[in-house]
Amino acid sequence: MQQSWHTLSQMIKDEEFVVERIRIKRTNIAIEGEFEPLPLMQLTEENQIFVAAFVRCHGSIKEMEALYGVSYPTIKNRLNRIGEQFDFIEINTSIDREAVLDRLEKGEISADEAEDLLRRKK
Repeated sequence: MQQSWHTLSQMIKDEEFVVERIRIKRTNIAIEGEFEPLPLMQLTEENQIFVAAFVRCHGSIKEMEALYGVSYPTIKNRLNRIGEQFDFIEINTSIDREAVLDRLEKGEISADEAEDLLRRKK
């Protein structure tokens, strides 16, 4: 019987877990071993939903404010807390000036944030 993502999340709660078996549906090939779950799988269900909503909002904190009915700092703080749970590999330290200005124009970031991004990534 196939379990839903929600049911699995409820069973796991905040416990550490490993993935020991995966089956590819199309080929019915199963791979067994001990695999570390993907970082997103290790988030609480509530934070997984929050991240999915953020992606659906195209990363717009303004849209998240409206969706959750909370302030910009509340959304930003939650994103920071979630982000701290990931080990990121820095792949590019340069920042696209035009992309920052575009985000500023769309209202996705404040002027202070744009300035900070442009100064930090020179």
